[in-house]
Amino acid sequence: MTSSDTAVRERVTQVLRTDADDIADRWVQLQREQAVLGSDLTESELHEEADALVAALSAALEGTGRPQSLVHTHEDLNRNVTDLSLRRARGGASPTLASLAVQALKQALLEAVRRVTHESDEILAAALLINQLLDAAGALSFEVYVEGREEIIRRQSRQLLEMSTPVVRLWRKVLAVPLIGTLDTARTQIVMENLLQAIQDDQALIAIIDITGVPTVDTAVAQHLMQTVKAVRLMGADCVISGIRPPIAQTIAQLGIDLSTILTRATLADALAAAIPLTDTPGPDGTGAR
Repeated sequence: MTSSDTAVRERVTQVLRTDADDIADRWVQLQREQAVLGSDLTESELHEEADALVAALSAALEGTGRPQSLVHTHEDLNRNVTDLSLRRARGGASPTLASLAVQALKQALLEAVRRVTHESDEILAAALLINQLLDAAGALSFEVYVEGREEIIRRQSRQLLEMSTPVVRLWRKVLAVPLIGTLDTARTQIVMENLLQAIQDDQALIAIIDITGVPTVDTAVAQHLMQTVKAVRLMGADCVISGIRPPIAQTIAQLGIDLSTILTRATLADALAAAIPLTDTPGPDGTGAR
């Protein structure tokens, strides 16, 4: 780093330190004017965020390292940029707007530099340093935003899958999972996890898997069902599969899928009637099963 580079860096650092409040307030104002805010950010949260990021920028420039790498090497700066981006991701702002929120800081900082110097060469050098520093911060913000949104989407998808595969207690020690729609690998995993946990919590002996709402049964679906049955049996319970309609029964027979070791019934009601005698619970007529 040359002496002139060092002088410019010191100048920008000094501005960040002495005019921190003005820079933060101007940044908040620019974000509002450019409409690059997340909808869930309050006024106090926005000012707190601005103060923290300006302070982190000052601390990072006081250290060593190239301006374009500080956002990755300076822990406090990295954390503040990351938090800023994640807040906007959770608030529903677009990735472009999340990156522009960082870029708006360029203007606020450069305006502050211009207030203390009128030398064109020094202003140009300061602008170059600010661009190097905040372009890297903007790139990190964009990257973090995308990763954050992907994580939110994955979590929401899992929540939707869990909601679409509820485990219902039909009788003492008898649970049921009514399946609707396509049964793929991801959904099978959710079904299995929820069902096994429910078996443990309720000390269930029978799990009814109702496929009345499953449009088709092919080899893959049958394999998923068999995997679930095996896992349930490892928990000390047993399975009954209900909802075997005539077209599905014909398809299973044509595919040569062996369900001979699994108790099957045409309807959920039939499955419950078959399941109750397999437990120690008295049936509807008051008689014991075993």
